[in-house]
Amino acid sequence: MTTAATLNPAPRSPRPFARFEFMIALRYLRARRAEGGVSAMTWISFLGIALAVAALIATLSVRAGFRHEFVGTILGANPHISVYGAPNYSATGAMSREISDYTDIASAIATLDGVAHVAPVVTGQVMAAAFGRNAGVEVVGITGADLRSLPLVADPERAWGNLDQFDQGVAIGSGVARELGVVVGDQIRLISPDGARTAFGTSPRIVNAEVVYIFQVGRFDIDRVRVYMPLDQAQPYFNREGLVDRIDVMLDDPEQANAAVTRVLGAAGPMATAWTWEDSSGAFLQALQMEDNVMFIILSILVMIATLNIVSGLIMLVKNKGRDIGILRTVGLTQGAILRVFFICGASVGVAGTLCGVALGSAFAIYIDPIFAAVNWMAGGGVWDPSVRYLSQLPARLEMGDILSAMSLSLGLSFLVTIFPARRAARMNPVEALRYE
Repeated sequence: MTTAATLNPAPRSPRPFARFEFMIALRYLRARRAEGGVSAMTWISFLGIALAVAALIATLSVRAGFRHEFVGTILGANPHISVYGAPNYSATGAMSREISDYTDIASAIATLDGVAHVAPVVTGQVMAAAFGRNAGVEVVGITGADLRSLPLVADPERAWGNLDQFDQGVAIGSGVARELGVVVGDQIRLISPDGARTAFGTSPRIVNAEVVYIFQVGRFDIDRVRVYMPLDQAQPYFNREGLVDRIDVMLDDPEQANAAVTRVLGAAGPMATAWTWEDSSGAFLQALQMEDNVMFIILSILVMIATLNIVSGLIMLVKNKGRDIGILRTVGLTQGAILRVFFICGASVGVAGTLCGVALGSAFAIYIDPIFAAVNWMAGGGVWDPSVRYLSQLPARLEMGDILSAMSLSLGLSFLVTIFPARRAARMNPVEALRYE
């Protein structure tokens, strides 16, 4: 038997986010002010979100660049773990931790899993002089083979001379060379106050050395003070005949330094102590991380302020389109369809602004060197001081995680703030909207 319901089936509701909803939203966004649109407010919202997201990505990329460069220079020119011997006390009560059987200890540590290289070294603070100039430097006594195992010294940003001739002289940082005014082939004088011990006391020890290699690793506190001397020459120079001050350990994975300390100390002996790169630089890295988090919160507030412009634009749009809303409701559009139309209006601005901001921020990170060079030129130079910031240039490192964080924040806020004016439009009474039309 045929029924009325069979002959006249109830019309199905359109699926959410149907094509006509996007068409209506696009029409409202493109409408001129004379037609009741808010194109000017739309452009303001778009530009605000784009600039805020670009600033957030640029800041995150510079933050990541700073951490990468600092950690890279720390790990590339310094040991991952430094092993010191048992404490020894002299007749005067002075304590020292020199290691006498360093060859055996170094061989034992080198056999451990995860250890890439082991280097016995001697260190000391001395005065360097050349051409009437003086500079305080840190001398590190190390073998040529061990020195070539340091990545940033063997393959620095810039280098002059030949590292293979290290046994014939010394290798110095570019900052030391600039301070003393020397180049490869010049002689420098190293003066140690703790020199030869005689019956009349301790006299300064002076040695002349030829500069055979100059390196620039890009970190001021290394380039400005570091001088490398062959180990067999540094031991008598610092009164360490047959001794070393420490054993430097390089790992395959520097992030596992704390986990490897126990095994390294087990191979070094019960009285040995160790100091990791995280122990020496951990406080600085923690401060840098805290600063990064604060900057992210501040810039997130800027993104939130920019997305709030969407609210004001949509409220004006809903007010101007009250007659259209009433007509659409009378022809059958549901509250959900009206909500989605205005949600698409606000979300489209947020998506477009976010994508534009990602492009701008990524371009800044990629082309930071020419941009910074132009800024430095316009300022007359001297914008970047390596002695204060420890790096030779402004670093930037574009990471996918930072891009996704910025996009998630911007899109999430854009979608969230759009809901309120969209619900207001959906709940508008069509009778009230058309009463005075």
